[in-house]
Amino acid sequence: MVTGQLPAFGRSGGRIDVSVSALGDASNLTGGTLLVTPLLAADGEVYAVAQGAVSTGAIAAKGASSSVTRGVPTAGRIANGATIEREIPFRLSKGDALRLGLRNPDLTTARRIAAAINAALGPISRATDPRTVALNLAGRDPIDALAVIENLRVQPDQAAIVVIEESSGTIVMGANVRISTVAIAQGNLTIRVTEAPVVSQPGPLSNGETVVVPRTTIQVDDQADRKLGILNAGVTLRELVASLNALGVGPRDLISILQMIKAAGALQADLVVR
Repeated sequence: MVTGQLPAFGRSGGRIDVSVSALGDASNLTGGTLLVTPLLAADGEVYAVAQGAVSTGAIAAKGASSSVTRGVPTAGRIANGATIEREIPFRLSKGDALRLGLRNPDLTTARRIAAAINAALGPISRATDPRTVALNLAGRDPIDALAVIENLRVQPDQAAIVVIEESSGTIVMGANVRISTVAIAQGNLTIRVTEAPVVSQPGPLSNGETVVVPRTTIQVDDQADRKLGILNAGVTLRELVASLNALGVGPRDLISILQMIKAAGALQADLVVR
């Protein structure tokens, strides 16, 4: 299987990268060569033609009784391996109404972008939704206007999100995460049972029997030294981490604490668990 991505404003004769994967019985593409392969789009038309030596970056060695494989030898890439044969008709210089799409949709960021554009070029833009900023370039050269816009600096708004990956115990918190005043007490009950049997030997020349005497040691750790801690409202990310560290909270326990804080309505952020 050969795939590639046609970039915006790709012209005939341009080169693009292609990815090659084995779908049949091939077990190793290292050192292989891709024959001339047409790349078709969803409309059935050929937009590029690919060929060339496949680079996998993998190592595979096999003997009579063992084998070693590093990387994925059945998938590779050809840098500049395809030539564009068909263009997508579009004339950017003829457009009067354009739309800028935000990669990370946010209403505050969209309004800041519109304000920065209006300050530089006049009232030509407005935010229509969290993902889109509409431009009215009537009477302006679109190329010149976009050249000015792409050099404008805008501070994006950062949403308050806490991302938790339970499988690895990873926690990532944004700078805008806030917590209302809440009291936290955390502790685990640990019971450890240790068996250390002892062998009892009878005295010399006696009629006694050798027996095994059980010896059991039980330890209970209820973490009584853990105390109730208070997190004040409006603390910053640095203060939140310092406060939880002061309570002796590990990553696994911190996941449970954040979930309970969210359930209590004191976590002013979106909690994403993966």
